[in-house]
Amino acid sequence: MSKIRRGVSLYSFQEEMFLGQMSVEDCVAFGASIGAPGVEILPEQNMPTFPNITDAQVGEWQDMLARHGAHFTCYDMFLDTKLRKGELMSDEEQVASIQRDLALCNRLGIQNMRVLIFVRPDILEKCVPFAEKMDVHMGVEVHAPWHLEHAWILRTIEVADRLGTRHLGVLPDMGIFMKHYPPEFRARFERQGARPEVAQFIVDQHEQKIMCEYTIYEVAVKMGGNKAEIAMAETLRHAPYANPKRLKDFAPYFRHIQAKFYGMTQDCEDPTIAYDEVIPELVKCGWEGTLSSEYEGNRWIQDVMEVDSREQVRRQHEMFKTLIAKAEAGLETV
Repeated sequence: MSKIRRGVSLYSFQEEMFLGQMSVEDCVAFGASIGAPGVEILPEQNMPTFPNITDAQVGEWQDMLARHGAHFTCYDMFLDTKLRKGELMSDEEQVASIQRDLALCNRLGIQNMRVLIFVRPDILEKCVPFAEKMDVHMGVEVHAPWHLEHAWILRTIEVADRLGTRHLGVLPDMGIFMKHYPPEFRARFERQGARPEVAQFIVDQHEQKIMCEYTIYEVAVKMGGNKAEIAMAETLRHAPYANPKRLKDFAPYFRHIQAKFYGMTQDCEDPTIAYDEVIPELVKCGWEGTLSSEYEGNRWIQDVMEVDSREQVRRQHEMFKTLIAKAEAGLETV
């Protein structure tokens, strides 16, 4: 049996939930129905009374998961450092907020917590003893434009190594493996007025992995880019293509993956994120954890068509099943 499990972040269904077309239970049931029973939750979005959650509410969540053969995989925390206008949270307040989340993780039976990337390593160091007590792994989200080898990420890993803890590490967002420019992005910018030839130039620049600032300058200054074209060029700042082969070096530090994607083809292929390179590396190094779908294509197509997050998520999991099976078969052959 594969060590790689499959799940879904409830964030994937934000469109339908906002429009009242799906309830949280609908989302959980759907994930389980496609063989992705792992549930990544955003308490601030999915629990109306957050942060005040009663034992009865915890019981209701556990009962709902049991009804569908599902289970929690990850808790997405947020840190409201600007809770007060013109004044940042003190270090003590930040630690207290994170400890509050760790405690709720423990009550819900969740052992992985996604930590926002801007949370300082020294703040997390102060939280490690409580995370160990609650038995919750704090994984700093490795989100574009950062990557696994970015100095900021390495600082967190250095803290984890120095403390010798298994409760602090990272949590990769697959947006860091954007090998090709998203078709959904290009189409939206063209609808907003980007000229096809300029859009193609930007796509070509990304394909060649030209430094984004050069492309932005070319579009804004030399090509006299309009608002949509400049905005399209600026998305390149958040479109990195990290080396999938380095995953094995960081695998000991993560137990959960946010499987970002913007759109799947009818053939269940991702035209943007290099999952065909990522999955074999995860299988090869024996990584054990959950691939959690995180669909973010809704905002790029909602102006021209009805969003169908369920179908997009279903296609991604068809791709996962195929890629995992192929990679495991290849490993057995070797």
